Amino acid sequence: MPLFRTPPVIFPFLGHRSATRLRIGARALRSQHPRWDHDSRFAKMRALVSHFASREYAGLPVQLELRSPSGAVSRHGGFTDDEGYIHFDIALDAGDADGWALPQHTEWETACFAWNDGDGARTAEAYILTPGTDADLAVISDIDDTIIETGITGGFRSVLRNWKRILAQMPAERMQVPGADRFYGALSGGSVPAAGKHLPATRHPFFYISSSPWNLFPYLTTFMRSRKLPLGPLELRDWGLNRETLGSASHGAHKVASMQRLLDFYPDMRFALIGDDTQADLVAFARIVMRRPERIAAIFIRKAGEAHSPEETEAKADIVRAGVPLWLGSEYDVGQEFLESIGLGHDHEAERIVETVRETNDGGAGGAGSASAASA
Repeated sequence: MPLFRTPPVIFPFLGHRSATRLRIGARALRSQHPRWDHDSRFAKMRALVSHFASREYAGLPVQLELRSPSGAVSRHGGFTDDEGYIHFDIALDAGDADGWALPQHTEWETACFAWNDGDGARTAEAYILTPGTDADLAVISDIDDTIIETGITGGFRSVLRNWKRILAQMPAERMQVPGADRFYGALSGGSVPAAGKHLPATRHPFFYISSSPWNLFPYLTTFMRSRKLPLGPLELRDWGLNRETLGSASHGAHKVASMQRLLDFYPDMRFALIGDDTQADLVAFARIVMRRPERIAAIFIRKAGEAHSPEETEAKADIVRAGVPLWLGSEYDVGQEFLESIGLGHDHEAERIVETVRETNDGGAGGAGSASAASA
């Protein structure tokens, strides 16, 4: 046993709540907060590899303190699992009519994780996304090759060609998908002024799902903030050397399950889905559409990979038959008519989205995208 051991630190993930439920997680690691200002290639690689070679802390008692908008304080305890994770899914007090009422505008609320690292009591602030009562639409977005270029859409050889991008680039050095910042900024419905030190929120709440491991949570959120992309809770995975992680079907299963949880969590909200064609997002989105077509406002698919497989072609047909507006394009060049069809034409939202996308594409790339929808 080493003489000196790094004490455990709690790293909160981003949570979210409704008027009746709250979900948030965290992870206990023997690690320091990551730095993203390294200059040398060796230092960058060491920093990135350290995220995958994490030292988890199992069995750590953790307390989550919540404060409702009305000021009521509640505390919830638990222990980290074998991988250092702790997840809270809390039923909020329905008897307090005003205690957990939703705000008018979407905002980030705060919570506090508390633990003892062996030298004393420690705390970490956490953030909880709370959709406003004026938010009738939310966005669920993929990450890889939807907002951040991975360069690994062509298989194992592409991974070898792009190893520097994967293991030697800091978040600020990574390439975003062209036009993603403008398109997402416009689709967000605009920023909501933040109060105090809370994170800035957008009118339409954003949620991100990815097959990437939880180890990359700080990397991905740092990338989003550096590109001024709307921040939102992430649904990532715990990687392992098993079929659940390595199997090709696991990507779609994880995304479908994550989307279904969000639809169940917010039963009165409709969702726009954004993905790409490199990890069968089209197929995963179609499965959700077949279950709850009335809950999906639109689907945006960025074409980044090869020709669609027969399964993807069938998924596209299923979406169109269900009457859900579907956009396919290599650039975020979305037409006015399509945006009007999904209800984003009010309050000049559609005009704003089209204008920003056209600016991004230097006047628009005719034929860059196509929209499909079943006739009513």
